Amino acid sequence: MTGRLMLLDTASLYFRAYFGVPDSVKAPDGTPVNAVRGLLDFIDRLVKDHRPQHLVACMDADWRPQWRVDLIPTYKAHRVAEEHTGAPDEEQVPDTLSPQVPVIEEVLDAAGIARVGVAGYEADDVIGTFTARATGPVDIVTGDRDLYQLVDDGRGIRVLYPIKGVGTLQLTDEAALREKYGVDGRGYADLALLRGDPSDGLPGVPGIGEKTAAKLLAEFGDLAGIMAAVDDPRAKLTPSQRKRLTEARPYVAVAPKVVRVADDVPLPDVDTALPRTPRDPAGLEALAARWGLGGSLQRLLTTLAE
Repeated sequence: MTGRLMLLDTASLYFRAYFGVPDSVKAPDGTPVNAVRGLLDFIDRLVKDHRPQHLVACMDADWRPQWRVDLIPTYKAHRVAEEHTGAPDEEQVPDTLSPQVPVIEEVLDAAGIARVGVAGYEADDVIGTFTARATGPVDIVTGDRDLYQLVDDGRGIRVLYPIKGVGTLQLTDEAALREKYGVDGRGYADLALLRGDPSDGLPGVPGIGEKTAAKLLAEFGDLAGIMAAVDDPRAKLTPSQRKRLTEARPYVAVAPKVVRVADDVPLPDVDTALPRTPRDPAGLEALAARWGLGGSLQRLLTTLAE
């Protein structure tokens, strides 16, 4: 793989499309297709503005992997709609969004845009593995700050974080991370681990907020350095910090595997090159008619052809 690789956190983007595009956007039969058309418009704009040579729509084959839940049972627990034995739990998703997801998948496949999800892993892990294997620059498009941990100026890895649609993107590199959080990409996972994240059900270390976590990382380098300082009476920790970190040892021991994205996912062999023509023109034409994809799909196809 040579040239710029763009990795889409697809669920993050179609959720944004769903809430950003009115549900009055419907197929001929009246079914809402706002997430479908919104996502196609997003991809069109991203390809126009950033001109990647490779593009992968990364998917959540399992949005709440059991191996993460085994380590931290509260992981995303508040977002479970229905539990399943032997299969991924069902996530709370708006009623009119769920039916649009299979349509999105069919359209991407027919258009020839690589779509990758791996059983037992989240899209973040797929993104982490593609990023680890990349030999050129990588743009990660996501509304999930967890992926800031992959930012690496030396390798040309940055996050494009949508502020408003995808017309306004926050380009996140190491300078942006240091300015806002006081850490680089490598340090962001440790910061998130210590701070916690209610949206993901991660408790963090009680009493250690974002600013304190950043100060501790600046002082001791990384999570291992902080925990080593807990056992060093000469280390510059307040009594309350030492107490809280000591009490949090069980959490700190398992949280890194939960918080850090995997970089060793068994990826399938896929052609990631940006498609110039649809993989299945007839199938795509049928989908466009069935779901009324109109200008959104046509604009994307025109952009890809260019």
